[in-house]
Amino acid sequence: MARKLIRSDSEWKDHLNDEQYYVTRQSGTEAPFSGAYVDHDDEGVYHCTCCKNPLFSSDDKFDAGCGWPSFSAQITHGVVTHLADNSHGMDRTEVRCQHCDAHLGHIFDDGPEPLGMRYCINSVALDFDKSN
Repeated sequence: MARKLIRSDSEWKDHLNDEQYYVTRQSGTEAPFSGAYVDHDDEGVYHCTCCKNPLFSSDDKFDAGCGWPSFSAQITHGVVTHLADNSHGMDRTEVRCQHCDAHLGHIFDDGPEPLGMRYCINSVALDFDKSN
């Protein structure tokens, strides 16, 4: 397993724009239906905007109608971590990048079969590489 990417707060601020920093380093959330990848249908791979770790494939992206890009699975098991999140009076599971600990979004159990999972991810936490 690759070493975790660790940067100081000031290094993250230099590396990310204000919205990326708010979402990925302060566990924020972008406004629904505002992100670049909500209605994005190109084929390729979605990477962590902080460390470029590959996270999700367009093959697993689906329209959940929730206002954020949704995926039914990780690109490879173990590229994200799941943490209990009881903030804002809700009982949820947070999704973070395994490599750099960036907040990505949340996972819910209302996705399509066969796994039934919905990774609800902030667009601003992702970069996209189009397949050739």
